[in-house]
Amino acid sequence: MSTVASGRVFGSTGKTTVRMTVTFNHTIIASKDKSASAAFYRELFELPEAPAWGPFVNVQLDEGVLLQFAEPPVDIQMQHYAFLVDDELFVRCLAFVQRRGITYWADPQLQREGETNTEHGGRGFYFFDPAGHAIEIITRPYL
Repeated sequence: MSTVASGRVFGSTGKTTVRMTVTFNHTIIASKDKSASAAFYRELFELPEAPAWGPFVNVQLDEGVLLQFAEPPVDIQMQHYAFLVDDELFVRCLAFVQRRGITYWADPQLQREGETNTEHGGRGFYFFDPAGHAIEIITRPYL
């Protein structure tokens, strides 16, 4: 078996090599109110409701990626989540944040309040979600 640029070698039958690429499947996002946080993201990204199970309220993004909101019994530590969106959704996300009176910045240092950036050939901005997590919305990937 060997490693290849497009993924990892998962197995070999002698004649055929099966490659398994690495993709992101889900993450758990801590929140004081999992239902309110999930509703916030569904509204922000204009997504339908997804099935919930166990301790999770889920939001399903494209490619089957799940955001699973949970209410942990410990203090919530701020995390950073960046979302890549197209130009049209970017405009609608920014309008959503503005309508709700949420403070936003062009930079992660929170110096350019009320502005967006044009880094990496696209546009972007930062804000905090209802649970206090730092959210970044961008239209072009960094790499």
